[in-house]
Amino acid sequence: MKPGTAVLLSSLRERRSPLLRLAAWSVVEATPALASGLLIAAATDAFVAGRLWAGLGQLALLLAASLVGVAATRKLFPYLTEIVEPVRDALLSAAVSGAVTSAAEDGENDASAVARLTGQVQSVRNLLFALLRTVRQILFTVLAALAGLALLAPLVAAISAVSVLLALGLFVLVLPGLARRHRGVLLAGEDVAAEAGAVLHGARDVIACGAAGRAAAEVGVKIDEEARVTRGLARVFATRHLLVFLGGQLPLVAVLAAAPWLLRDGRLSPGEVVGAVTYLSVSLEPALRGVIGLLGGWGLDLYVNLNRLGETLGSKPAAEASASPLGPLDLSVHDLTFAYGERSAPVVAGLELDLAAGGHLAIVGASGIGKSTLADLLCGLRRPRSGRVLLGGADIAGISATALRRTVALIPQEAYVFTGTLAENIGYLAPGADEAALLRSARAVGLGELVDRVGGLSTVVGSGGVELSGGERQLVALARVHASPAGIVVLDEATCLLDPAAEERAEAAFAERPGSLVVIAHRISSARRAGAVLLLDGDCAYFGTDAELAATCAPYAALTGFWDCESGVTALRSSSGR
Repeated sequence: MKPGTAVLLSSLRERRSPLLRLAAWSVVEATPALASGLLIAAATDAFVAGRLWAGLGQLALLLAASLVGVAATRKLFPYLTEIVEPVRDALLSAAVSGAVTSAAEDGENDASAVARLTGQVQSVRNLLFALLRTVRQILFTVLAALAGLALLAPLVAAISAVSVLLALGLFVLVLPGLARRHRGVLLAGEDVAAEAGAVLHGARDVIACGAAGRAAAEVGVKIDEEARVTRGLARVFATRHLLVFLGGQLPLVAVLAAAPWLLRDGRLSPGEVVGAVTYLSVSLEPALRGVIGLLGGWGLDLYVNLNRLGETLGSKPAAEASASPLGPLDLSVHDLTFAYGERSAPVVAGLELDLAAGGHLAIVGASGIGKSTLADLLCGLRRPRSGRVLLGGADIAGISATALRRTVALIPQEAYVFTGTLAENIGYLAPGADEAALLRSARAVGLGELVDRVGGLSTVVGSGGVELSGGERQLVALARVHASPAGIVVLDEATCLLDPAAEERAEAAFAERPGSLVVIAHRISSARRAGAVLLLDGDCAYFGTDAELAATCAPYAALTGFWDCESGVTALRSSSGR
């Protein structure tokens, strides 16, 4: 089953009670359609026989039946709301989750895609409401009219039922073609929006380059294509008139043509002929026209929008479910280059780096030199302009988001604490961990004093950890990742609010933990504790141990306060060739 349809049906299954109440009131609402032909037939025969008051009494009963139907209609709307709004909420949650996942994986924010998803969710909501409100009523009207006709004139009912089934059967055969054309119209509209959005986004460049005519022509091509597929849909949809004639109007013509014979042979009374015509002309033919028109319009819109939503909701989980386990957690960088714009100078240029599994690397450099950007590249949060980041020998661009996030954890400077207990905050990335394991991680990074002071891990903290200091929030974030299964941990100045002793304790906890550690250092003491140091210095990068760099690299010596050093460390390959 397609993901969009699965979300819809799952939500509807959870709404069984309002669905049953809706069906029950729908039966009551169809009372006028069931009774109309019978009562009009009785009234007509009474008038023909000269029984005026009897005929008026039958018409009074028809009015009462109509009032019952109106009262039932009023009762329906609360149940419609109970059904439709949860479906909208479920689809919206799934769409937001899919959009956020896609943006996290692709590193891009596609505003047109977000607008499309929001619009399609709202379209599904409106279409579902319209279908439940209108098509449901029409279907019950058709069934009620056929039932009443069967009680009044069984032969006419049999002929009408065959005609209706034949028309609906042919309509089902036409539906796949209609669905394809509906999808084509939807995709063509998306193409127009994307092309026009791209032109508007780059309007200044278009005007500056004198390319307004070309841009307009490219948008015009998309608009012409949308018009073409829309005309194709209209031509196919026009066939519904033939189906309505077959199922609703042909039986009416047959009854009117056969009326003299039916009356002459006494097969039907004048009232029964009038009643049969009432069922066919007032209830059955308009209802069939509505069913075919609405299902061919709103119904296909709902189907196509659900499937289009499903392509977004279902693509990512399918790929992630098939992800294979990662190999050894060594980290390698080859010819890595990144810039924030096509014409911008690279922030990272031609970087080469190898960190063996279990290694401890500190990345140092001046503020704004690109340390956090490199951290994002190592975690797969940004896409390089060129080069590769390999994790266990596999390019992280080809690793599923689920496997990558389970394996590589980035702790930023701004620590996030959500409303919940300390245990829930610390165990968020390790849902299977017991309290003892969470407490060990908390104590390992230095959070034990806070845990003891507040009375244990069951203590609730508010949104954002407002009652915690900045350093305590950082310790919560550190404990959360320490308890996780991540094999590579990147600390992007994640201890900047801790004092030097607390910082040393936290880094030591991660160094002793299985896996690799990368520290974006804001204190040189972090570099001295690391097994290897990477210095970013403009378009050059230097790699070695703290002792090697202090003795042989002037930029590093300057950074650490050692100026009297000899040169000799070779800069890693960069875009400038140094």
